[in-house]
This record gives sequence, structure tokens and C-alpha cells, in this order.
Amino acid sequence: MDIVLLVKAAVMGIVEGLTEFLPISSTGHLILAGSLLGFDDAKAKVFDIAIQTGAIFAVILVYWQKIHSTVVALPRQPKARRLALNIVIGFLPAVVLGLLFGKMIKAHLFIPTVVASTFIIGGFIILWAEKRPPGSVRVEHVDDMTPWDALKVGLVQCFAMIPGTSRSGSTIIGGMLLGLSRQAATDFSFFLAIPTLIGAGAYSLYKERALLSVADIPMFTVGLAFSFISAWLCVRWLLKYISTHNFIPFAWYRIAFGIVVLATAWTGAVVWAE
Repeated sequence: MDIVLLVKAAVMGIVEGLTEFLPISSTGHLILAGSLLGFDDAKAKVFDIAIQTGAIFAVILVYWQKIHSTVVALPRQPKARRLALNIVIGFLPAVVLGLLFGKMIKAHLFIPTVVASTFIIGGFIILWAEKRPPGSVRVEHVDDMTPWDALKVGLVQCFAMIPGTSRSGSTIIGGMLLGLSRQAATDFSFFLAIPTLIGAGAYSLYKERALLSVADIPMFTVGLAFSFISAWLCVRWLLKYISTHNFIPFAWYRIAFGIVVLATAWTGAVVWAE
């Protein structure tokens, strides 16, 4: 058993769990962390996608009561059926565009300098969104969303295919700009993550199954476990945070972090693996 490899898997799991649901891009952080750790070969890329499932299990646990009540109420409550339909509608754009452009994006954009650049751009977008004059909120609760709302958020989520953009940032900030309350946008972002990330993980494991073996089970188990624990803590904290705070601190973090990565890459202070 390679202890160093398991430590790297644990670190990557923690990075995934802490960043998946914050508007700072888990994929971007995993690319940077993998570059620093030398954990960036083809198998590591499959690992990065697969351990997102651990983070999703944390969301399912936190939202279990809502998920359970919705599933039970599907046969008799239109509100429950509408939420389920909205999740499916929001999920479909990522499936279509992911199948069409996913391979090309991974081949050309999954590099530290691209991640740093999108960190900075995304940070300024969050600042712009948060500093706009308060507009009218059309949708206060996730149950009040229409299929059209869900489709628009699903299309916005597709921007997260570009590493460093942030899936949660795209859906939460995008949802707010589209008229959802901060709470409704956050809740729908979490619900939308369940099929999106589980589907991406399952598809990646199936597609790259030739790279994997039984010997990889401990590495994946450690990554999933640490991803689950750190995501559970992060989601619980974020739900409390958004009740009284905005996302401006995350915007400045993105900008500062992106500048540091670009500066170290240009000066040669850090050799970021491409």
C-alpha cells in the first residue's frame, strides 16, 4: 500500500469537499492541487471526477428530509413533481453540451494558467452581480421555480465546463441574476448537483475503466471519504453563511488566488504542470 499516494488522495478529497459548493471552483482547485502534488496523470483526472460523488453524498445527507418528502409526495403533490421535473430540465443542458464538448475542453483548457484566468474573471463577475442595485426577486423558494427558470439555470451551469468557473458559482450567481432569491438559487444549485455530479462520476469511471484496477480501490475510498466529510461540514456552514452574508469575500479570494497563480507561473517561482 502506497502511503504517500493515500495522503495525496486524502488532500485531494479535502480540497474537493471544501470547494465543490463554494463559488470558487472545485475543478480549478483540484487542477492546481494536483499540479503541486504531482497527482495529475490520466488516472488522477478520473479520480478528481469520481470523488465528487463523496461531496454529493454530503448534500444528500444535509437535504435528506427535503429529498425524502419530495420523493414520497411525487404521486400526489404537483409541487413535488414540479421540483423533480425542474431538476431533470436543469440537468439536461450539461448532459448534451458535456457529451459534445467535454473531451475538447479537457484536452485544451484543463491547465493552471487557464484556471487562474477564469478565477479572476469569475471573481469580477461575482463583484458585479453582488454590487448591482437590488432587483425584484421573482422566486423566493425553490418549490416556486418554473421549468423555464430551471432551464435557464441549467444553461448557466454549462459555463462551469470551463475549469475555474465554478459550477456552484455559475448556478447560484446566475440564478440570482435570473430572479431567484439567494436561498432558492443555493438550494436549486445543490439539488442540481446531485444528478450532474453523480452522472459525471459514473460516466468518467465507465469511460476510463481500462485505466483502473482493484489496486486503486484504497485510493478512491480515501478520496471519497475525505470528500464526504469536508463537504458535509462546508455545506452546513454555507447554508448558515448565506442567511446573513453575500459572496463578495469569495470574489476577492478568487481574484487574489488567480493573480498569485499567474504571477508564480510567469516568474517561474512555481512550475505548474500543464
